[in-house]
Amino acid sequence: MWAARYDDAVKIVRVDCHVLLDPDYQIGSTSSAQDDLLVEIHTDEGISGIGETDVNPWIARACIQAPGTHTMGQSLTDLLMGEDPLRVEELWDKLYIGSAMNGRRGAVIHALGALDIALHDLRGKALGKPCYELLGGPALHDNITPYASLQPEVSSFEAYVESLTAWALEAKRRGFRAAKLEITPAGPYAHMGFHESLDRMAEVIAAVRRAVGDEFVLMVDSQYAFPDAETCLAAIRGWTQFNLYFLETPLPCDDIAGYARLAQSQPIPIASGEWLATRWEFLEYMDRGRINVVQPDIGRVGGLTEAMRVVRLARERGLTVVPHLWKTSLSIAAAAHLAAVTPECAYIEYLPADLSESALRKELASDVPLVDGRIPLPRRPGLGVEINRDALEKFRRAAAQVAAW
Repeated sequence: MWAARYDDAVKIVRVDCHVLLDPDYQIGSTSSAQDDLLVEIHTDEGISGIGETDVNPWIARACIQAPGTHTMGQSLTDLLMGEDPLRVEELWDKLYIGSAMNGRRGAVIHALGALDIALHDLRGKALGKPCYELLGGPALHDNITPYASLQPEVSSFEAYVESLTAWALEAKRRGFRAAKLEITPAGPYAHMGFHESLDRMAEVIAAVRRAVGDEFVLMVDSQYAFPDAETCLAAIRGWTQFNLYFLETPLPCDDIAGYARLAQSQPIPIASGEWLATRWEFLEYMDRGRINVVQPDIGRVGGLTEAMRVVRLARERGLTVVPHLWKTSLSIAAAAHLAAVTPECAYIEYLPADLSESALRKELASDVPLVDGRIPLPRRPGLGVEINRDALEKFRRAAAQVAAW
């Protein structure tokens, strides 16, 4: 399966894993932007690639660095040593098959995703081309359209409504054409323990819709707030007046039948996929769950290689693709490169750095530029993002103080 490389090929010689943590993290926060697993893949030619993923970074580091003990559960790091990093898609298959007994889904795939993103970055740098040109370019547009992802202030219901309304207006002022409202008044992932009746979600949406007008695109992320499809259907009855682009993750992740019921019983498009690993989990959601909008998180799904495979499956089914992301500008850049060659991708998620509570989002990497609410097509080789080494060291020390292993 894996052809022998030429002796003069670039070789991978080292993989570094950095466990990072915002020193001011809050355990009650429903935000994974507070930590990160950053990987660097180095070659004998001095070219390096960087990647990240959205999963507990201590777990991800263990998945990458753990030694292999047999052919069915090999070390991800060892599988990469001495390989030609330009053979990115082949290396994904090698890593998947070599770690299959331990992986196939879950944390091992999420960790593999960071490695794959780093390989795409490295290949682009080695060949002097932006990643999208190597994903099937040329680009479809001169820019990418993001939506602003907004999280409320939760000291009271009034503050909840006022903060989301104010941030949506600020997003519109900055040129954004769309925003996603995180409205989770109940359920297991309510932010900072906030609790309110699910029926009051409509009040929040109505207030924001009045403020931004009918032309501004709105999405809602309920973060698995509804326990079942019937409860959700009762709560969202009447939401059609808000003209929502989608309702994201309304039900528990494993309720595939419930997703199908929602998608087939009411007109608001249902979106999901942020927690899924590999194209095979997405197939279940697309074919059994009948979702309308496919949301691969590029790190969690298994990297750009696997995200592009998900895109192709969505294309075959006539579905919309809107990548999820909630980390740093590394993830934003990866999503922008995917969107550049994906006609089904109308938007990518964008967490404005100065509207984020996470110092990691603000400081770790050079930001992806935003011009009049759009992301200009990346032109630099690879992902086009640089790491702030001083910030990396600060966040590494913060993580070590919590758990040194």
